[in-house]
Amino acid sequence: MIDYNEPIKVAEGVYWVGFYDEKANFHCNPYLLIDGSEAILIDPGSIPHFPVVARKVFSLVKPKQITKIILHHQDPDLCASVPIFEDLIARSDMKIVLHPRAGFLVWHYGVKSEFINIDEKQTIEFGDGRKLKFVNAPYLHTPGVFMPYDEKTKTLFSSDLFGAFSKPDWSLYANVDAYLEEMAAFHAPYMPSKEILAHTMSKLEKMDIDMICSQHGSIISGKENVKKAITFLKNLDCGDYLKDENLTI
Repeated sequence: MIDYNEPIKVAEGVYWVGFYDEKANFHCNPYLLIDGSEAILIDPGSIPHFPVVARKVFSLVKPKQITKIILHHQDPDLCASVPIFEDLIARSDMKIVLHPRAGFLVWHYGVKSEFINIDEKQTIEFGDGRKLKFVNAPYLHTPGVFMPYDEKTKTLFSSDLFGAFSKPDWSLYANVDAYLEEMAAFHAPYMPSKEILAHTMSKLEKMDIDMICSQHGSIISGKENVKKAITFLKNLDCGDYLKDENLTI
């Protein structure tokens, strides 16, 4: 049985460090990547979740081991706690990795560290050679969204994509056949259009992905489950709020 009170190793050097709230119907999933003496924190989370996330993170690494914080986009549920982490990490050379469009708004949280504006042509490399590549996912759900891909474990950190609303019996790992409809309930009103969603899914179809770690919902593990989820979203009709306005899509 999984103990959600502790950090959970989901792949080599990859840990879920989130806050499990039995009453919540919307779980947020911060992750910590550790390689040698270096660590990268992905989407550290909100202010209410900070005490639990910080306890888990610093049970695995010392604050100064964290060299970068990756922010998929600017929403408060994933980045409001960054200024507090900055104070604890206390590294003048720590960097915030994000899309330039997100930087305009992330700055308003009081973030002080230097930004690294990322795109698909760039990579981030640990000292031991482990690489993160990046896949742009424009307009899903904001203009500047990207997804880091860890070459070593073939793990895609997918931001809000592949996320879902949580049922009372939430699990860190998705039962994919049931999870598809949970994804649909989240994506259909939240993502702007089928065409935009399919554009990014077409890129992901060509990649070698063993696991998808989304910022919400559950982890999708295994190549066949990953392919099933990508195909499902590629064909999902989205933009429900436009339909409510009786507009032609």
